[in-house]
Order: sequence, then structure tokens, then C-alpha cells
Amino acid sequence: MADKVKEIEEIVEKYLKAGKILSQVRSEAKDRIKVGVSLLEIAEFVENRAVELGADGSAFPCNISRNDEAAHATPYAGEETVFGEDVIKLDLGVHVDGYIADSAITIDLSGKYTELVNASRDALDAAIDTVKNGVTTADIAAAIEDAILAHDLKPVGNLTGHGLAQYIPHAPPSVPNRRVSSGVVLKTGDIIAIEPFATDGAGRVVDGSLTEIFQVVNKKPVRLPAARALLKELAPHRTLPFAKRWLKTPQLDFALMQLEKAGIVHSYPVLKEVAGGMVSQAEHTVIVTEDGCQVTTK
Repeated sequence: MADKVKEIEEIVEKYLKAGKILSQVRSEAKDRIKVGVSLLEIAEFVENRAVELGADGSAFPCNISRNDEAAHATPYAGEETVFGEDVIKLDLGVHVDGYIADSAITIDLSGKYTELVNASRDALDAAIDTVKNGVTTADIAAAIEDAILAHDLKPVGNLTGHGLAQYIPHAPPSVPNRRVSSGVVLKTGDIIAIEPFATDGAGRVVDGSLTEIFQVVNKKPVRLPAARALLKELAPHRTLPFAKRWLKTPQLDFALMQLEKAGIVHSYPVLKEVAGGMVSQAEHTVIVTEDGCQVTTK
């Protein structure tokens, strides 16, 4: 019993360490995001800085989604795009021994979308205030939707928060961003990432045409040398998502296509608001406690 308690305490410490590192990286990255700065420069700063501060690596590629993009946008190798007067979602994750911290903020470089930024932030605060042992994910969803509607905006209904597990950035339970009829009961010790998305659009996202983020989701033997070489390069990432720009394997696009076709790799296209609406996001990782929660990424 004592060994089990010690193991749990050590795991919690890793979650807390990851959260502390993420918080510092997020703050430093936010200060660097300005009109004219390179997206690739920010992504590489985030991913390298986390390791400098003691993380074992990124839990997923730094997401830099702009304007009507909600998620899964990350720069490609050699990209020269710079920030304009954009509404930017900076979503970052770090891990310590596979235990993940996941957090996001919205930065409005246009100065025109304060209400939109505040909507997702207020929704996150309302959700965090709701969390405690015995509360359901439906209770959290209602708090999120009410807070966003109070700004005369819409939650993005087909995006959710999620649980976290070792080397698994999207684990059960889902944490909806709009009202649902029933939900999962949360208990002390559960780890969840709450991430409200608000929009002035239709409230739904669809797949865009660009894909730079992938994840190994299955283990199978492959025959093609290029695919085998890529799997070997991907081994250190385990089940954590990776960016195409991180990879050096020859015939990369062909090898990725073969692994995806075989069901070994899953792709994450950029998600865009279906009506072209602007999107904001706010996210923290929390540990559920008896009478509230501990925010690891404050």
C-alpha cells in the first residue's frame, strides 16, 4: 500500500513539474509573439525551451492556429510565414516521463477581438470553478456554454477537452464545450485538460486542407524500406503526436502515406471554423481534488 501511495505521489510530481515548465514556456512565448515574427521561430522556441527547462520533450507539436483555424496548425519545415494582425491560438504541451501538461492561450494582435478572447477565458474560469470530486463532465460543459453565450458568442460544439494519461494526450473522458444530456463522473485524482473554444461563426469546425501533425496509433509490421525507416525514427515519440518538420527520413511523404494507409499513423488536419468565423481558445490542465481542483499549468 505504501509503495502504491509513493508511486502516485511521484506521478503527481511529474504532472506538476510538466505544468510548471509549460507555464514558463507559455509566458516567454507570449512575449515573443508580435506582428512580423516568424511562426516557425515561435514553434521552435517553444519546443526547444521546454527541454532546456527540464521537460523530456513536447507532448505534441506547438500548435499555432490563426483566425478561423481552431487547432492542429503547426509550421512546416522552412516555413517563412510571419504573424500579421491575427487572432492566434498558442496551444502547447510538454511531458515529463510521458506525464503531460497541456495549455493554450489566445493572443489578439489585431486588438479587435477582446470579447472573443474573454469568452473562452471566462469559460475556462467557470469550468475550473465547477470541477470537484463527484461533478460530471456535463456540469462542466454547461458552465462553459453559459459563459460563452454570455458574450453573445458560440462554443465550438465539436471540439472537446479531454483526459490525460502517460504518453496519451487525448484520453477519456471527453469534456464537452456545450450542453450534453449526461456526462462522466469525475473523481479525486483524475487529470483532465479543459479547453473551451469560442467563435463568432457557426460553432463547428471541419477539416482543412493542410496536415502537418501525425501520431502513431497502431503497431503493425511493414514491408517497404522507407516506411520501416520512418517507424524507426518515430519510435522515441511512442504514442505522442509529432510534426512532419521534425523528421529526416528520406521519401518522407511517401512513407507517411504508406503508414497512414496501413492504419499505423493517424493524421490531424488543421481544423477550421465552418463559416469562417474567428476562434479563441483557453486551456488548462487540472487534477481533480475532493473539493475543487489543482491547476497544474497556472
